[in-house]
Amino acid sequence: MVARELAGSRLRKTFLDGLADSRMIASVKDPRHIETALSLRGRLSGVFLLTGHIGVVKGYVDVFKKHELPVFLHLEKIGGLSTDSYGLDYLAKAVKPTGIISTKTNVVKTAKKMGLTAIQRFFLVDSEGLDNIAKSLRQIEPDVIEIMPARMPEVIGKVKALSNLPIITGGLLYEQSQAEECLRCGAAAISSSSPELWKGTYSHNLSKRIT
Repeated sequence: MVARELAGSRLRKTFLDGLADSRMIASVKDPRHIETALSLRGRLSGVFLLTGHIGVVKGYVDVFKKHELPVFLHLEKIGGLSTDSYGLDYLAKAVKPTGIISTKTNVVKTAKKMGLTAIQRFFLVDSEGLDNIAKSLRQIEPDVIEIMPARMPEVIGKVKALSNLPIITGGLLYEQSQAEECLRCGAAAISSSSPELWKGTYSHNLSKRIT
């Protein structure tokens, strides 16, 4: 367990350090976009994998790790993968992603115990969503917060007031200018499923323009 925690700590540091240089994360929803993400790895700080099933996901993870791209599995999107302690233990020992994404506080808590970097995703549809974030953070602190949708950049500041954790935001982004606005409002990085946005110049250079 100690060795696993040390390995998880190194992967977490690599990912968080990478956010300072490349503030774009590729959300891969279609296996056909894996090659595109790999070709743009110099512009990406990591990959969120939202496709696949238990039979193929290790192969996907191994490909990204071979190319030194941190890879996170959205557990609710991977078919056949249990999110109980047995499933997460298998994930940590056999699949070995950088970490996981989940909307569930109990899953985040268990994943952290397994040495996995944990990103908790929150959907903000009204003011109650902010209360839910505060409540969840009192129960367990993830390594990173992801808030969706991204088209509410002014809300990023409200979430930052709740925690010093890095904030990633995504969803409903269609233009580079929209992504840039989110970063100006305090997001550490943008997650997007659009290969066109992955290619945007800001994914590599914006951190040098926004302080």
